[in-house]
This record gives sequence, C-alpha cells and structure tokens, in this order.
Amino acid sequence: MTETTRLDALVRRIEVLEAEADIRRLQARYMFLCDTPMPEFGVTSDAERIDLIMALYTEDAVWEGVGEYYDNQFGRAVGAAAIRKHFEGFWGGKTDPALILNCHYLTSEQIHVHEGGTTADGQWVHMQPWLFSDGKALLRSSRLNNTFRKEPDGVWKITRTRTENVFVAPLPSTWASDYPSKSVLMRP
Repeated sequence: MTETTRLDALVRRIEVLEAEADIRRLQARYMFLCDTPMPEFGVTSDAERIDLIMALYTEDAVWEGVGEYYDNQFGRAVGAAAIRKHFEGFWGGKTDPALILNCHYLTSEQIHVHEGGTTADGQWVHMQPWLFSDGKALLRSSRLNNTFRKEPDGVWKITRTRTENVFVAPLPSTWASDYPSKSVLMRP
C-alpha cells in the first residue's frame, strides 16, 4: 500500500467517524427538542420549538409511524410542510389532557454511513415516560429506523424518521412525584 493510498484510506475513515458523530448529535438534538418541558434555553413557544425541529429536516423528508400500533396513531407525513403540520397538531395546547412530562432515552445505536459519505441510516431503541395533566401516565418504547443526508453545505439532516412501537405500558398516576414545570438547565 502506497503512502497516498494509506492517507486516502485514513481520510475516508475520519470522514465516516465525523459523519457518525454528526448524525448522533443530530438524532439526540431532535429528541432533546421533543422533550417536555422544553429544555432549550430561550425557546418560549411551541412555534419556536417546531422551527428548531424543522431545521433538522430536509425539505423532502418523511416522518412516519409504522407497524400495527403506530400506523393509525401517527400516520405518514411527506415533505417539510406536512411534517410541520404533524408537529403543530402535537404541540400548542392542542392536546387534552396536556402533556406535562416527556423525556426521550436513546439506546442500541447503530449508524451506517453509505458509500460516498453523503447518506446514512441509523437505528435506535428509545424509551420515554409520559405524564399528562390529568395524572394519566405511561411508558412508551419504540424502534427508530431513520435516514440522513449530508447537504451541499456539509450539514447532515434527517431525511426520514420512521418509528415502530415496541410497547406502551400504563404507569400509576403517582409514579413521578417530583418533576419540573419548566427546564432551567440551559440558562447561560
């Protein structure tokens, strides 16, 4: 192997590692922005939250719930406008009872950067406790099978969010005794 070949191989390996790190941060950012109460400092409205989430997606992206439980619950949204509408239906005081606690925990990560280094897919399992204003509570787990594209400006974006139910388990209304009404973690 020549020195040039070795250097080219090393550059490709670094590019893959950087892509994996970017995608990992992108997926974690999406989940962070979907948490309730909203942990992003300075975001005071659901419209701002949705704008931040939409900045993570490509214009031609797809958001879909699949499988026997999520097909009818979440459906399929194609394109940025449809995905925005999906999120607008979820936030903005449009749910009754109101969601007062939701936190995403990601695990079982697999990220695959495809040949050429501009597309990738990733799989995760996530769990999230939900608490509603009427005291109803549940624990939800899903498998994610998402795709990503490196845009011409070098920024990775989500091209597909695909979620499939693993389980939904009711929790007692008293399962969480102490939780914040707003996040203060991100204050400067």
